[in-house]
Amino acid sequence: MNWLNPEYSPLYYSLIIAFSFFLVFLVIPSIIHVAKQHLLFDNPEVARKSHDYGIARLGGIAVFASLIICTLLFSNFSNTQINNYIITSYILLFSVGLKDDLWGVNPSTKFFIQLLVSLIIVFLADIRLTSFHGVFGIYELPYFSSVFLSILVIIFITNAFNLIDGIDGLVGITSVIVSLSFAILFVYMNHIQYACMAFTMFGASLGFLWFNVTPAKIFMGDAGSMLLGLMAAIMSIEFIELNTLSTMKNVGFVSAPAIAMGILIGPLFDAIRVFVLRILKKGSPFIADNNHIHHRFLRLGFSHMQTTFALMCFNISIILLVLYYKDMGNDLLIALLFCICILFNVMLTVFISIFERRAVSIQNS
Repeated sequence: MNWLNPEYSPLYYSLIIAFSFFLVFLVIPSIIHVAKQHLLFDNPEVARKSHDYGIARLGGIAVFASLIICTLLFSNFSNTQINNYIITSYILLFSVGLKDDLWGVNPSTKFFIQLLVSLIIVFLADIRLTSFHGVFGIYELPYFSSVFLSILVIIFITNAFNLIDGIDGLVGITSVIVSLSFAILFVYMNHIQYACMAFTMFGASLGFLWFNVTPAKIFMGDAGSMLLGLMAAIMSIEFIELNTLSTMKNVGFVSAPAIAMGILIGPLFDAIRVFVLRILKKGSPFIADNNHIHHRFLRLGFSHMQTTFALMCFNISIILLVLYYKDMGNDLLIALLFCICILFNVMLTVFISIFERRAVSIQNS
């Protein structure tokens, strides 16, 4: 038996995790050293920042290197053409993200690259949603509807991960939870290619998280967070697609879209909420503010790690919930997720109101 054969998964997957982890773990200290020498720090004077000292936003360099190397090393069993398109997308997205981390990028330029990457994934790699799985009574999607929806999903999830890179540990632990969840599901379904992608993301995220817990020594930056968001988008689309029509060879999940939403609930919930609020206030949905979920926990007096832990528990609880009720059907599960998120947000609003009234009362007494 060849233990390095991907069919013998435990050792093979462990090797991927270890390799991707140590690549990031060994590279980041050098990145921090270079950042200190050349003063490549995040600007702590910006009002929405939650740190009072400069931190390098170049963690994405190590994550990018790990993902590229592991994809090339462990892709001998998968579709080479698809891997080429995916790697090309990684390079394009990383390039614009790194430029933004170092000097800043016009939002329109960043959006153009994200759109280009989405087009490569959808048209060339043919990774797209072809069915609504009965949500809103819609099943098979017409080709152009499929293309439009897939591009929208990729861009949205990519930006959703970028938005949560605001406090210590949050984007790292979210990436760990998302990648491990998809990895387990892909292994269970015996889809090796995407299981390897998920385990690569898992190992790289763990390596980064080591340096990102409080006090954070480095941030992911746009180069890393958008890259992880793109990977999460690809995995969620493929997970949904692989369960569009169950066969005897595959384990089918009837509520695949709802399960994917449950796994991504942290970044999805935060992104939808802030975009809706910005639009309701007649502002641009793309202008950054300090009204994210993690900012609201900080307003309650939580520390960075307490906030990250609370949001981690929320994410894991939602994943366990959707997996437990996986046979309920997409409509009911998605409605349940929507209600839970609304209730969670209302409770946060109430607690913040009580906390801030008490603070004012104590200050005036």
